[in-house]
Amino acid sequence: MRSSQPQGTSPDYGELVRFLVEPFLDSPEALSVDCEMSNGRSRVWIRVAFEGEDKGRVFGRGGRNIQAIRMVIEASAACASQSVYLDIYGSHTAAAEREGTYEDKPAPRKAPPLPRPSSSPRPGSSSPPRRA
Repeated sequence: MRSSQPQGTSPDYGELVRFLVEPFLDSPEALSVDCEMSNGRSRVWIRVAFEGEDKGRVFGRGGRNIQAIRMVIEASAACASQSVYLDIYGSHTAAAEREGTYEDKPAPRKAPPLPRPSSSPRPGSSSPPRRA
């Protein structure tokens, strides 16, 4: 498999993140993207900040949107033999998102009710079934 990028170049992560995040924002002009590369150019840190009201749409239900954005960025970095780290700023969700806990997670489902015992005797039981 060949890469379409020349050797020694890296993707424009700022524009890629902007392209992926802006559709979720009510006010895309408030989006701030900052990229920083390590000296060896093998690690990239991307910092994204936006309005707090847009957080729910950017993260998505259960964090699905932000996970998809991360996957696209990581795939792009892998093609350039780089590793990428995405941090979200502007709200308290950055730490929770890194730990895998999201405020947007749906409530856990209740377990289904246990089946009611039937009126037939259990195997190995010598008592006859009760009748009402």
